[in-house]
Parts: sequence; C-alpha cells; structure tokens
Amino acid sequence: MSRIPADQVRRVGVVGTGVIGGGWALHFMAQGLDVVAWDPHPDSEGRFARMRDNAWPSLERLGLKRGASPQRIRFADSLEEAVAAVDVVQENSPEALDSKIATLARIDAAAPADVVILSSTSGLKMSDMQVRCAHPQRTVVGHPFNPPYLVPLVEVVGGDRTAREAVDWAVAFYTAFGKRPVRLDREVPGFIATRLQEAMWREMLHMVDAGEATVQQIDEAITFGPGLRWAITGPGMNYHLAGGDGGMAHVLDQFGPSLKWPWTRLEAPELTPGLRARMIDGCVAESAGRSIPDMIRARDAYLISILKILREPPEM
Repeated sequence: MSRIPADQVRRVGVVGTGVIGGGWALHFMAQGLDVVAWDPHPDSEGRFARMRDNAWPSLERLGLKRGASPQRIRFADSLEEAVAAVDVVQENSPEALDSKIATLARIDAAAPADVVILSSTSGLKMSDMQVRCAHPQRTVVGHPFNPPYLVPLVEVVGGDRTAREAVDWAVAFYTAFGKRPVRLDREVPGFIATRLQEAMWREMLHMVDAGEATVQQIDEAITFGPGLRWAITGPGMNYHLAGGDGGMAHVLDQFGPSLKWPWTRLEAPELTPGLRARMIDGCVAESAGRSIPDMIRARDAYLISILKILREPPEM
C-alpha cells in the first residue's frame, strides 16, 4: 500500500468537533493544515466558531506554523464527505464503545484505503473498537490531553489487528505536526496519563466526601506543590532527584515501607447527591465569579508560558 509520508499530510478529516475534536481541529489549523470536519450537533459550526474565537489568540501567542489560518476549516454535510478526500482522519465520537465501533466502521468504509484512522478515545482499547472495520490494520489510538491545541502529549497504541506500520506512521505524523507522542508497548485501558490522573481524581473525591479538604485546597496543594515539579521531571524522575546522591534507590529503601500505610483509597467513592453538590459548589467558589471562557483563556496563557520555558530550558 502506498501511503502518503507522514510529514507531507496536508488535509485532515476531523469527525466530531466538541471539546476534544474541536481542539484537534484548531491544532491542525495552527499547524498550517486544512481541516474537513463533521459533527452531528445541529449548531456544530457555531459551537466551533466560538471555541476558535476564544482559543486562536492563544495559538498566535504560542506561535503559528506557516500557512496557519483560522479559516482553514470546512464543515462537510456528512461523515462520509468529511473523510472521502483527506490524508488522515482524527475521530472524536462520544466515549461509548458502541458509538466508537459504529463510527470507526463508517469512517473505514468511506475513507481511502491508504488513510490512517486515529481515535481520540480516552480509555477504550482499539482491539475492542476496530471489530467492525474492514481494514482494522489502519486504526490507531491517538489519545490527546485537553486542550489538544496546546498540550503536546498524545498517547499512541494500536489494537490486536493494527499493523505496526500504521502505528509507526501515526507517531511520525504527530511528531511532524507539533505533538509529543508517547508510544505504548501494549494496550491498557486508560493508557498511561489518564490512569495516573484517575488515581488522583478518586483520592480527591474521597477527601471532599469525607470533609478532609475542599476543592480549592486540593487544587492549590497540587498547583503550588508537586504540579510545579511534574511539569519539569514527571513523577518518576522527581522521586529520583528527591533521593539525592542515592537517587531512586535511596527513595525506595527509605520510603518503601510507607507504601503499605493506608494513606490512599483508590476505590472510587459512591457519587452521592451530597458529594456531587460539594464538588460543584467547590468549583463555583474557586471560580470566584469568573466565567468558564475567561478561565480557559487564563489557563491557556499559563500553559503557553510553561511550554515556552520547556522549549528553551534556562541556562545552567
């Protein structure tokens, strides 16, 4: 099969333009690519336009690639039209297995046979999603982190019937167009980052449910504590550095016994009406009257500053 070289992609089909799919579309447009999009929402174009207007100034501050334009998108009338003449497809349908199976099968039937199909699933396995595809060898998970137009990470892994060459191509494509792909050695539900994030999320719910901490206390504890270090080293290397000259070996020898202490509760708590209300009220209180679009702009501004620092490390 003759597939276009990954770094020569010029047109991307984006299926689903909600928070994640719209974020992908913005990323590709900022990379100077054309996007053909489809979404079944009746106001999909208006919804995307509002997201674009809010996010594009952030993309400009981060730096646009040659040819980038907020106009490099066209909405198709059908899924089939959106994927009929593109170089790659990024699928972003709802996170439900039946929906993913059906959507990927439709894309597979309509897209040219040499086009790689990438799925933005945040937890489902490609082996389970590709079961109705006639060409499952070209289906690959490309799991981003929100917002996809700024956060570089994308986790890449194939399914049981995915060709290794398709995964190689996906990694090369994402690398060529501004992402930082992490290729998984094997499928695991939730991949890497989501599983780690989920562990903290469950512990947060337990602490709020038990009245041990508020949403704002937890957010501040991470933002001004370990979150600062994780942006530089990640949790593994952070512990290695914390061990001084002894590195990770010292940390494991000194703190290994504490792993048995009952500090964490990784079983998810029951989402009672009371816990739901405390989480919502906590977020409202922390927002202090700011709208979500305003907070998204502020978040993006901070992300851009961090990304610029990570791109150009300080002189030692």
